[in-house]
Amino acid sequence: MPEAADTAERTRRRFTRRQWRRRWLAWRYVVAIVLILGLVGGGIYAVYFSRWLSVQGVEVSGTETLSAGVVRKAARVPEGDPLATVDLNAIRARVEALAPVRSADVSRQWPDQVLVVVEERVAVAVVEIGGEIRGMDETGVLFRDYRSAPDDLPLVKAGPGAGSEDLREAATVVAALPPDLVGTVTRLEVDSVDEIRLVLRDERIVVWGSAEDSSLKAEVLAQLLQQPGTTYDVSVPSRPTTSDRPPGE
Repeated sequence: MPEAADTAERTRRRFTRRQWRRRWLAWRYVVAIVLILGLVGGGIYAVYFSRWLSVQGVEVSGTETLSAGVVRKAARVPEGDPLATVDLNAIRARVEALAPVRSADVSRQWPDQVLVVVEERVAVAVVEIGGEIRGMDETGVLFRDYRSAPDDLPLVKAGPGAGSEDLREAATVVAALPPDLVGTVTRLEVDSVDEIRLVLRDERIVVWGSAEDSSLKAEVLAQLLQQPGTTYDVSVPSRPTTSDRPPGE
């Protein structure tokens, strides 16, 4: 009889295990779905509603003439808002509206920071306008002030009828000059887009013409300056000339 009782107990236990197995098979998909929904819901809450992943600060890099504080003020990053919802394009546009900024890259730095990487404009020349000395980059954009003209940058003197296009042409000319040649230029005289002259530090004059073919003109001028003369004309780089007379005579 004890053996029969043991057999019955084992049978009951096997039956119970089979029952639990059937129930688990029926409920495991429900449990899995509940767990997944819980994880997704928790993730959505953490990203969009909790303070765990909200903006707590703005990191700025790449600045030289600008201060990080000026960039942060212009960026107007909404601190305390969810980092995931911050409009990076709007922040970049506001930073790039600063005159000294050539370009900006804005990204999320998880868990709670916004990174603004700035590329500043570089002055290739200075322009005197209304008694003020302004720095000009290679695209002709005026973006900073100087108390006095730096010795290492040529001065652009624009004629009374010159406008922004003329300044862009002058900037193109300066950007095309190799560094050793830029150091010999004291000023550029711009009467129009087709009438640009370089005045060297030793008072020799270079008739440049327009900004077209500026790289080729720079190469030709480097060779031409080895010849004696006071006026060098590279306005037509295929037919450069030298003269001891001032331009126009």
